[in-house]
Amino acid sequence: MPSLSLTGLPELARERFRARVSGDPTGAPDWVREIAAVGDGPGWFEPDGVVWRVHGDLSTLVGGVGALLGQAAHPLALVGVQRHSDYLSDPWKRLAGTARWLVVTTFGSAELAERESARVRGLHTVVQGTDGRGRAYAASDPELLRWVHLAFTDAFLAAQLAVGRDLTGRFGRRWPDSYVGQWSRSAQALGAADLPSNEAELAEAIAAYAPVLEPVPAELRAFLSAPPGLSPPERVFYAGLAAAAELLVSPTLAPLAAVPGRRRRGARERAQLALTTAQLRGLQLALGPYSPSEQAARFRLGTGAAPAWVA
Repeated sequence: MPSLSLTGLPELARERFRARVSGDPTGAPDWVREIAAVGDGPGWFEPDGVVWRVHGDLSTLVGGVGALLGQAAHPLALVGVQRHSDYLSDPWKRLAGTARWLVVTTFGSAELAERESARVRGLHTVVQGTDGRGRAYAASDPELLRWVHLAFTDAFLAAQLAVGRDLTGRFGRRWPDSYVGQWSRSAQALGAADLPSNEAELAEAIAAYAPVLEPVPAELRAFLSAPPGLSPPERVFYAGLAAAAELLVSPTLAPLAAVPGRRRRGARERAQLALTTAQLRGLQLALGPYSPSEQAARFRLGTGAAPAWVA
């Protein structure tokens, strides 16, 4: 990926980035286009509300890496991914699949979000078995769904607070509580229950899993620190994201992931987060203020112009 200057990225580089995260060089595969076309009103989350702002921020790139590090500490969640996906051979396909669920439930109409949740629930029905120690796992297990949601929410919140845009002026000091409480709607639709409603409950819920958690395998940690298929410039950019993610992992999970986590930050840690923040700001300038998914939602709601790809 070329250097991120204020003059912006060349179109080819922008297309490459969008293809990485969505599977389509325009950033608008069919499921993004459906955000513009299916339904005619707001979805599960308030337009321009806290969930829109967190998931519309490029800090999600850091949060995504942190979420995977944290989720992998649960051995049954990990074995489900290892045995039922091709993330090692095609990590970008899995990234696009995860991005689909995130953005459709965030920006889609209620009708589309319900349809997407039903699709994911259907995929979960075949993800089941026993691990090498004879322990049963199933992606549809409410307890595993709860775990994945907790690790995801914690990582995205930590990334927004550390390297995302400050939301305090817009939503007040308690906006993290609002995000935690509101985003639980998506996990409930998949079958999770007993979800936290604020930041303190989120931390307590993650800590309560400590007895069943295990160290994240070294090969997975190596994979997440440098996934295959990146060009040399992309590797440099990704290294900044991964380094920041390692500083944001929950204190409960950081020792298991063999990363610093959210401990007291010295000058070196602060410098890394500042560097990653600058990377994300440069990328945002290059890509524009809204993702294709948010553009699609604004068009559906009548608050934004038609995206270029609308026929």
